[in-house]
Amino acid sequence: MRRRLIVAFLSLAVAIIALYGVPRVLMVADLVHASEQQYAKRMASMVGTVIDQGGGSGTVNEKLLGGLIIYGERVVYTASDGTTVVAGSDVDADDITGTSIVRSGGTVDFTRSGEIVNERISKAVTPVIAIGAGLLLIAIIAAIQLARSLSRPFLRLLDTVREIGRGNLRPPKQHLGVPEARAIDTALRESAQTLEDRLRREHEFASNASHQLRTPITALRLELEDLSLWPETPPVVRDQLDHAVREIDRLADAISQLLEMARGDAPGATTFEPLAESLHESAARWQGQAHSLGRTIHVAPMTGDLGDAPAAASQIIDVLLHNALTHGRGDITIDAERRAEYVTVRVGDEGTRPRGNAIFQRRPHRRSATAGEGIGLALSVELAESLGGHLLLDGASTTTFSLMLPARG
Repeated sequence: MRRRLIVAFLSLAVAIIALYGVPRVLMVADLVHASEQQYAKRMASMVGTVIDQGGGSGTVNEKLLGGLIIYGERVVYTASDGTTVVAGSDVDADDITGTSIVRSGGTVDFTRSGEIVNERISKAVTPVIAIGAGLLLIAIIAAIQLARSLSRPFLRLLDTVREIGRGNLRPPKQHLGVPEARAIDTALRESAQTLEDRLRREHEFASNASHQLRTPITALRLELEDLSLWPETPPVVRDQLDHAVREIDRLADAISQLLEMARGDAPGATTFEPLAESLHESAARWQGQAHSLGRTIHVAPMTGDLGDAPAAASQIIDVLLHNALTHGRGDITIDAERRAEYVTVRVGDEGTRPRGNAIFQRRPHRRSATAGEGIGLALSVELAESLGGHLLLDGASTTTFSLMLPARG
């Protein structure tokens, strides 16, 4: 902005100086040239008068004419009988000449050197050029100062925007002299206040929802544990109750992770568990639903030790399996491989690969109260990035998701 202001101001200043100075220079040069022409005519008339007062052509000689001129001038007297008397320097093409008729007979040609005329023109236009150069220098200084003055409020606005970007939604107020900058600053602060209120409400909602959900979940878990300890409970039912308790624990962990994400933390990033075991557990959880649909979930043989991955990764695997069962076709395959400090988990089915990456975008208008469609994959992408990994859609012809995660062990 500052550079553009300087260029614009200087362009305007140069245009004004040029529109004033160029005609002025030309006018001064014409005045000097016209003055020299008048001078040549007067000098020719004066020489003719001297010749008349001196007694006519008989007294005219080079010495007499030379005493009437200075350096750069030339006088030619042509008598009535054709006799010519010359005094002074040679004639050039750009010299100025004035002619006068002598009363006693003959003519006088007075010539003024063009070099002297040009010097007089140069001296006359030099002040005009100097004034133009001075005005241009003043314009440069004024342009720099004006550009700094006009851009300073917007640079302060840039600092305000950076503070808001760093998370400080209440940046310190600054004095801005430009009305437009003050209006922008007011709008920024109002937007930051609105954003702060919205974030506060979201954090409060997440905290309240987490608290309200944990209480009944804890009560349900205690009831199931108590029921599994009854002597009348058959072993088969006790196993199912233990399985339900574990699923409730996973639900509580998922709620805690969502709350951490709402606070801007990385949920489950510090808790690791064996990845191979987690993949088999996820496949077992969804195997029953797959069988009810006439489909199967296969876990490919793992080559080498996959190590440990963040515990929250199981939430992403569940979303991918649910997505494959809901929107995919055919059998579902889970495989994984490890390279250096990262492990890649692939979950694919036999359905046609979707076009583009629109499936990773939130689609609230398609979300239902029960299925949660339109948010699962988007939430998984955010969760994967918070764990230091990525969730991508492979380029294969069938639908295959690749989950890259940091691993250890």
